Amino acid sequence: MKKFLIITGVIAGVLLLAGGGYAYYLYSTVKNTASDMHEPISRETSTLRSEKINTEKKDPISILLMGVDEREDDQGRSDTMIMITVNPNEDSMIMFNLPRDTRTEIIGRGTVEKMNHAYAYGGVEMAMDTVENFLDVPIDYYFKVNMEAFQDVVSALNGVTVDNPFAFDYNGYSFPAGEVKLNADEALAFSRMRYEDPKGDMGRNDRQREIIKAIIDEGASVGSINKIDELLAAVGTNVKTNMTFEEMNNIFKNYKGARKDMETFEVQGSGEMIDNLWYYIVPDQERQSITQKLKNHLEIS
Repeated sequence: MKKFLIITGVIAGVLLLAGGGYAYYLYSTVKNTASDMHEPISRETSTLRSEKINTEKKDPISILLMGVDEREDDQGRSDTMIMITVNPNEDSMIMFNLPRDTRTEIIGRGTVEKMNHAYAYGGVEMAMDTVENFLDVPIDYYFKVNMEAFQDVVSALNGVTVDNPFAFDYNGYSFPAGEVKLNADEALAFSRMRYEDPKGDMGRNDRQREIIKAIIDEGASVGSINKIDELLAAVGTNVKTNMTFEEMNNIFKNYKGARKDMETFEVQGSGEMIDNLWYYIVPDQERQSITQKLKNHLEIS
């Protein structure tokens, strides 16, 4: 699914490119793009925080990345949701997929449905509120990414290199085991295969996160400085966030070391048919374990 892959451009753009104050032109270009991307929400801070986080003081932060497929007269659904926490004091990141079919309470609607329905009903804020309630941790920032940016992002980086755990063929492409260089079309195919994977959706999520890490690493390289114009154009109008340009700058300066220690995991659960609909059921014990892990990483007591 290419919706989630656009998120890689956001991560590269925010964590790695937004600090481009090396020259006025670069600074101005990034600032203008950040302004286009900025879409504030009504709340200034999460109700689960006692005070607003301060990126200048290197407070650990959380980010909800949503890949959406919006059509005319249709708000769409957040078909891909990835939760990221960043702790600059430990120079570490945690990143994991939230299964879109997870059965949970939709905050603000009073129903129990699939998690990705929240965005369809109430946009970004209902999605954030619903995920916050599910995880019992604050969400400081969101990034909403439309699917149109994906191939431009990977193309702007002249491809990405991933570590493929096993060889497979998909959609006309062959992917050998080991280190593989992918162009935009190959990266899309690499991320979409699931039925031939013994882990199914879990395996696909692994490959999605592998590409995210690959783009972060590629975006962090010195050579990528020359690709900023193309990357920013790819992100451009396809990305919205409540993060300000100043916060992006602070994150670039204070948080960029976190990419070197990235932990990923899967939310454990099982499928179940309820009222003729398939849901992903996450046991309370699993949810509580994830909550504690995130609170420790965010330094929340």
